[in-house]
Amino acid sequence: MKQSIRPNLVALARNTRWLSLTILCTGFLLIVVDMTIVNVALPSIQKDLGFSQSGLAWVINACLIAFGGLLLLAGRLGDLLGRKRVYLVGLAIFTGVSLLCGLSFSQPMLIAARFVQGIGGAVSSAVILAMIVTLFPKPDEQAKAFGVFSFIASAGAAIGLIAGGLITQAVSWHWIFFVNLPLGVVTAIAAARLLQSDRGIGLGKGADVLGALLITASLMLGVYTIVESSDFGLTSVRTLGLGALSIALLAAFIVRQARGSNPILPLRVFASTKLSAANVIQALMSSAFLGFFFMASLDLERVLGYGPMALGLAFLPVTVVMGLFSLRFSALLINRVGPLAVLVAGQAVIVVALAWLGLGPTAASYTINLMIPLALLGLGGGLSFPSLTIIAMADARPQDAGLASGLLNTTGQVGGALGLAVLATLAGARTASLVQQGLDGATALAGGYHLAWLVGAATVLVTLVLAVSILRTRQAASMETTGAFADGECAA
Repeated sequence: MKQSIRPNLVALARNTRWLSLTILCTGFLLIVVDMTIVNVALPSIQKDLGFSQSGLAWVINACLIAFGGLLLLAGRLGDLLGRKRVYLVGLAIFTGVSLLCGLSFSQPMLIAARFVQGIGGAVSSAVILAMIVTLFPKPDEQAKAFGVFSFIASAGAAIGLIAGGLITQAVSWHWIFFVNLPLGVVTAIAAARLLQSDRGIGLGKGADVLGALLITASLMLGVYTIVESSDFGLTSVRTLGLGALSIALLAAFIVRQARGSNPILPLRVFASTKLSAANVIQALMSSAFLGFFFMASLDLERVLGYGPMALGLAFLPVTVVMGLFSLRFSALLINRVGPLAVLVAGQAVIVVALAWLGLGPTAASYTINLMIPLALLGLGGGLSFPSLTIIAMADARPQDAGLASGLLNTTGQVGGALGLAVLATLAGARTASLVQQGLDGATALAGGYHLAWLVGAATVLVTLVLAVSILRTRQAASMETTGAFADGECAA
């Protein structure tokens, strides 16, 4: 009797873990869909609330600043207070404020609501990776779990692009926020009932209030400086001054962490070469990806004349292929050849895809010039990001898993914002130069966008070199150490 009960309990525990993963990914899906669905609705929001072009950017930037600035703090709070509790609080904030976003009748109201929505998104998403690591400690199951997570992220991007066009055209832009309410409430109820509770290590282990204020202020000011640099210029006195202040706050935070007894970001985490290198790679790859999607949206709309629905459908090869490989094939490859080999292969494919797009013609044919490289970009992303996540989280202690998760998300967001600002500036300068040379507007715009894609390809090429030179060296050293211990044990 006992022998029959035990397998049933094991099967039940396994099913509960995968159900918990579904709940976590659903919460993340809400955030991803929200980030993409707003982009398609921006023209309608601008017309309805009377935004200027520069003011309209704050519908995106307000959320981005809060999200990027609070990820690290939120991840550490998950370690201290319990990740389930932090996840539920963030989900409640995000869902509740979505109602205010949908009810917004003025520019300040919408921007303020979007800022608070970014806070909720940061608090809930910062602990998800850490919870997945805890749920799936075995490497083979962890690879599958991260594949599902990456699939949800790519599927959410596709849903957001298509749903944004449908909802905005069929009803109004207000409803792109209202749809979060029923989904958020159902997800929160399921999470409260089914996610396993954890106590956290306690505020006494890391209640560094000053450090929290320093890093949050530094990151928020840094992201604000980055997103505003597109209007004022990367080399303007304003940008350089705010950037210097952000760096000074970051330096003060590092000193605080080195000397404090209970740091919010223990500097020991950077002793892991895997974690440090993976975060650098994450920042650079995110800059290339975010820059591509932003520039490609403008290229499809301004140069090729795509409408909202056509624009959303055009990106389906990226999201479908990325989702397919993340969900089905990446885990199999990672378990067979290791995450580093899969990461390098994915990076190589991304370089080819971005270079292909960057070297394409101005009047690009979708089926000939866009569809194949977009599918390749999805393939590269589907191979790279699950592998990179596994590498980054591999050396994290259980009590630091939330911190490592928040750190990886932070570098992705901040790196993406910085990369987007740089690529937008380069594209704008290239377009202005081509206009001065007498080229027509569409050709000049396309020249700027294509330059940005080529720079993105070069950036991912740098990450490939970093992965091969740093992570491969680290992996070889680990294998030699393991072999030395094994020899010693055999000799003993």
